[in-house]
Amino acid sequence: MFIPLKLMFPDADIPVVQLSLQDGLAPAAHLAAGEALQPLREDGVLIIGSGMSFHNMRGYGDANFTPLSEAFDDWLSQAVAADPKQRKAALHDWISAPHARQCHPPGGEEHLIPLMVAAGAAGQEIGRKIYSEKVLKTQLSAYRFG
Repeated sequence: MFIPLKLMFPDADIPVVQLSLQDGLAPAAHLAAGEALQPLREDGVLIIGSGMSFHNMRGYGDANFTPLSEAFDDWLSQAVAADPKQRKAALHDWISAPHARQCHPPGGEEHLIPLMVAAGAAGQEIGRKIYSEKVLKTQLSAYRFG
């Protein structure tokens, strides 16, 4: 959380509570954690899931990963924008997405799992892509709910 918050609030003048990922990185647990945090949004609490839509260190800079990252990004964007029930089911089973493990190899999914918390906290809000760019020949995107 350090880098996003440093850029957003350089004066460090807001209180922050950081939530750690659960061991095992189970999507269901993180979606449920987000659901538990959802009422905080009504109190004006900003919930940020800091991570990456692609995180395979061996894939950065390799043109062979461009179409793989694009396919996963397309799937992820559709999952985030789906109605909340479909979104939850898709994110719960993200491992079945096209090229999921090439984009997030075992140990790399800790960069995707924070999205599950944010999606769980979104409640009935639909997600949308707010940033997308090719970085080192891989597609990276960011999403917003509400």
